[in-house]
Amino acid sequence: MAGLTMTATETRSGSAPQANQELIYQLDDRPAPLPATFAALQHVLASFVGIITPTLIIGSALGLGAYVPYLVSMALFVSGLGTFVQAKRIGPIGSGLLCLQGTSFGFLSAILSAGFIVKGRGGSPEDILATLFGVSFCAAFVEIAFSQCINKLRRVITPVVTGTIICLMGLSLIKVAMTDIAGGYGAADLGALPNLALAGLVIGIIVVLNRFKWPVLRLSAVIVALTIGYLVAWAMGKVDFSGLAELPLLSVPQPFKFGFAFDWMAFIPIAVIFLITPLETAGDLTANSMISRQPVRGPLYMRRIRSGILADGCSSAVAAVFNSLPMTTFSQNNGVIQLTGVASRHVGFYIAGILILLGLFPAVGGVLQMMPKPVLGGATLIMFGTVAIAGIKILAEAGLHRRNMLIVAISLGLGLGVASVPEALSAMPEVLKNIFGSPITIGAFSAILLNLFLPREPDEQDAFGPDELIEDAVGTNTLAVNIPDYSRRHGEHCDVVSRQIRAQSPG
Repeated sequence: MAGLTMTATETRSGSAPQANQELIYQLDDRPAPLPATFAALQHVLASFVGIITPTLIIGSALGLGAYVPYLVSMALFVSGLGTFVQAKRIGPIGSGLLCLQGTSFGFLSAILSAGFIVKGRGGSPEDILATLFGVSFCAAFVEIAFSQCINKLRRVITPVVTGTIICLMGLSLIKVAMTDIAGGYGAADLGALPNLALAGLVIGIIVVLNRFKWPVLRLSAVIVALTIGYLVAWAMGKVDFSGLAELPLLSVPQPFKFGFAFDWMAFIPIAVIFLITPLETAGDLTANSMISRQPVRGPLYMRRIRSGILADGCSSAVAAVFNSLPMTTFSQNNGVIQLTGVASRHVGFYIAGILILLGLFPAVGGVLQMMPKPVLGGATLIMFGTVAIAGIKILAEAGLHRRNMLIVAISLGLGLGVASVPEALSAMPEVLKNIFGSPITIGAFSAILLNLFLPREPDEQDAFGPDELIEDAVGTNTLAVNIPDYSRRHGEHCDVVSRQIRAQSPG
């Protein structure tokens, strides 16, 4: 299926790019129920793993096992709510595009750090969840505020800052994936050959499916690999379904089921990530607009960007209320639109309905909770590696000249250093130790302060181009950051977007 092309002239004029293929259903078309349901199922399958995996990882790492089925149900439920708002556009909230919302991997490291702070104080699983959701609710308002002034912060949240933070996100989570590959925290058979073999099987399947030409195989590579790995693990006797009988028939959404707690030390790292994810969302919405043949310049486009980011922030706040992790717009669904030729935002209503229905049945979360850790670890190793590579790609596009190399070297060194040797901060006051003990926090503060302090190179351009293009270019360098996205076609499309935006900047 042919990809999208765009000329600089078309972008400057504000017209939507012309696709080499005709969309079967345009943005405001209303497909019949059968084709709409079929298209919606493809979106759900492409994003299902991304929605539930962060919850599975956090539940395992923080010892929240008894609550994982409920948490997975709520993740699916609030993803449905967020997707509906993005597609429907309620007042100023929502982009009005066919874009799916789901639990964000970007917050994983910060969420784990926050959870370990509470756990280190002797907090119960309920205390951990109350703090995570209380802090996430408050931090979501950072993104809500950011949505209204995104073009004002371009000199602070620049590509070198964004790339460094995203790279740290991925690198700091590799240990989590490798622990799962070995068997999981505290496993009696940690490092056993069957565990490594299961993880290797999952990785191998993902690699093999990405060799094929058909985008549908690449988009479904992770879910196919996890399914096969799960079945093999079951045949090996590593899965026990007896606990499913104890789960309730329905999961009833309860606002702040575990209570509400706040901790400044947990708040700061999560708030920092809420400054980064809007740039990813802006990039994803730009790609979505192009694929849907909508304007990528002008008032309508900018309204979509602001409203879409506002919807992200509001959805994250609602997610915290209903006991789920922060949300973001998923990028892999742009590949599904290209694949199906269906850009109708009304399909988003079907996607939302399917996700909400899945979220009401805790058996879905129960089955997923029983997925053996090596199976999950095989997939998340690739996912977290993809995050790190996305950060490296952003840094490369920003230009690794002397100034940027110094910023990246110091920030990555500090972030990975405290992750590897936390004892280095042992003499600090407890408050500072907990704040700067997070790789994301210390790396982000370092990158932002150095970016403001170090003078720019004489030939260095503004991070996002001239002022009149800021609204179009914002987020361009973070296209395709959301993961897991194994669609090569989407990656190539995002490269086209980046090249065309950069081509408009002087110099």
